[in-house]
Amino acid sequence: MSEMATAIRLLVLDLDGTIVDESNRIRDSVTNAIQSAQRRGVAVTTATGRRYQSSLPAHEAIGSTLPLICYEGAQIREPNTGFVHRHWPLEPRVTTQILDQMENLSLSGRVSVHFYVQDNVYVSHLDGPSLEYFAGSTVEPIVVSDLRQLVNRATTKVMVLSDDAEVIERLSSQVKNSHSRTQVKQYKSITLLEAFHPAVNKRLAVSYLAEEIMGLRPENVMAVGDDFTDIEMLQYAEIGVAMGNAPATVKASADWVTTSIEKDGVATAIERWILDDLAKPQKDSVADPQLRDLS
Repeated sequence: MSEMATAIRLLVLDLDGTIVDESNRIRDSVTNAIQSAQRRGVAVTTATGRRYQSSLPAHEAIGSTLPLICYEGAQIREPNTGFVHRHWPLEPRVTTQILDQMENLSLSGRVSVHFYVQDNVYVSHLDGPSLEYFAGSTVEPIVVSDLRQLVNRATTKVMVLSDDAEVIERLSSQVKNSHSRTQVKQYKSITLLEAFHPAVNKRLAVSYLAEEIMGLRPENVMAVGDDFTDIEMLQYAEIGVAMGNAPATVKASADWVTTSIEKDGVATAIERWILDDLAKPQKDSVADPQLRDLS
């Protein structure tokens, strides 16, 4: 086995678009490859934007007993006990500011606000955007007439949804500052704004898990992801792998590009960098994913 492969002690996997497909399933070939890596002595965990309870089934399905990284890295939590190693919640002034700005905006579309507190989802009201967002989900939102009563709670994330994209863009410009990390996303026919603590990202959480909890270094870490929120994590790891279905910017930030989720990209990456006993190319010799020899 190559020296580089031997050095990898921790494999960090994103969920959606990486090991979990659109039908919310993990392919057997991917699970088998992960289990083979674990038998080689490589510890495996997940790092996802999902909340803890929504992340747990996939985390357990791959047989991980390590702390789970959820909420884009805002929380590191034990799967067996629920113990929270680290939590980076929003400051009360940020949640208050968002609610204040909501009142100041002239809203032309339907808007709903979601507070994520202790893994519960509190909503201002269940209107069209919220109903569409929760459709098919097992999440049971808690309707609260006045979300201001929650501003002093440890709120992990605030999300604002609307069927009017302009409203979200205007809100984003109003709350964009050094006190929070915000991002605008499109989900089905609705637009949403997510706000986290300004330090929140997967790199911070992975580095804390690897270095503070496990006593490892970046050169002991391999990470795989497919989205913009994975970029910092991929850059931190000694081997950062982008999925074939990832945007070009994500691929450019990675050390290597594997195949798509439909073609079992994670299994391919594990076989290449962890299970393959043959000498491996240096990680900085990355070719275009369309031309890369993945055999």
